[in-house]
Amino acid sequence: MEYKLATTSWGVEELEALNRVISSGVFSMGKEVREFESQFADYFNSKFAVMCSSGSTANLLMIAALFFKKQNPLKKGDEVIVPAVSWSTTYFPLQQYGLKVKFIDIDLETLNFDLDKLEEAVTDKTKVVLAVNLLGNSNNFERINEIIKGKDIVLLEDNCESMGAKFNGKFCGTFGLMGTFSLFFSHHISTMEGGMILTENEEIFHILLSLRAHGWTRNLPKENLVSNKCDDEFEESYRFVLPGYNVRPLEMSGAIGQEQLKKLNSFVDQRRLNANYFFELFSNDKRFIIQKEIGQSSWFGFSLIVKPGSSLKRKDLIEKLKSGNVEYRPIVAGNFTQNEVMKYFDFEIHHELINAKYLHKNGLFVGNSQEPLYEQIKHLHYILD
Repeated sequence: MEYKLATTSWGVEELEALNRVISSGVFSMGKEVREFESQFADYFNSKFAVMCSSGSTANLLMIAALFFKKQNPLKKGDEVIVPAVSWSTTYFPLQQYGLKVKFIDIDLETLNFDLDKLEEAVTDKTKVVLAVNLLGNSNNFERINEIIKGKDIVLLEDNCESMGAKFNGKFCGTFGLMGTFSLFFSHHISTMEGGMILTENEEIFHILLSLRAHGWTRNLPKENLVSNKCDDEFEESYRFVLPGYNVRPLEMSGAIGQEQLKKLNSFVDQRRLNANYFFELFSNDKRFIIQKEIGQSSWFGFSLIVKPGSSLKRKDLIEKLKSGNVEYRPIVAGNFTQNEVMKYFDFEIHHELINAKYLHKNGLFVGNSQEPLYEQIKHLHYILD
């Protein structure tokens, strides 16, 4: 028995999509990407979708875009509040754009923001709250919106691990000014490499289109909110208006995405069925803290945090999983502030990160999949029992 972190979600449809692109001879970003963006926006009931090369570059573009909007652009030194547990590229764009990063603790059950700590941390200096929906689990956006109501604060979402999750019937990734998604192999749908940004704001949409491809005007519509675009294609072919990047996706990824999106409902449904079985076996296990679902999680994976006072140690847990052919990982990047890279950040820690530190030393997660995992979860329970 093997219990893997992730399994391929591709079938014959994705291979046919690849062959369609190969036959066309067009591999750089084009009509396949545009069609996937349109379908993705429709699926999540959003006005605009921008595909890029990864979830990490989606986060980069999301932060960069705030610096170039006409009204109240973000500035170097502005304060951004983040949870202390997430992936590295949630944080790196903040450092790269010179923002002041305020880390706050997480809730040890939901693994997202400790909302009481968030409420304490918000001040007149706060310009952005970047919510991370961890391991498929939504934040409580009703409470977050109450906390920032009436304040000049932009809400953003890193939803890279939580495609398909909902809060109060609304998709995660659509609560903030922008929300990002990852399309990497182990995520809910996969396009080789890839990322997506959703927004309702047309100006932000146009900024993202320019930033994604060199900061030029070529991919902007004639009527746009970034530049006065002329009708001369030659003049507009190499006209640069923003300090952008080249983080465009490939046509192959766009074609595969269209096929994967058709399967997303069934993929998330199966992940939830797997989660139901996991909870049936582990919810009463007095050795572990199991992630508490907020709204409807899309269950990226299943966390196991050794409870305080338990005689079990994480190193013993790891040895058991290793001997039982169960793949495992730290819970995302654990308490990110414990990494050496922090010496490059302008940051502060709001009070103590008690829960993040505990998770860092005592937690791990095992995988979930779009395939039935009942036998694997049963095997996991058996070797830990």
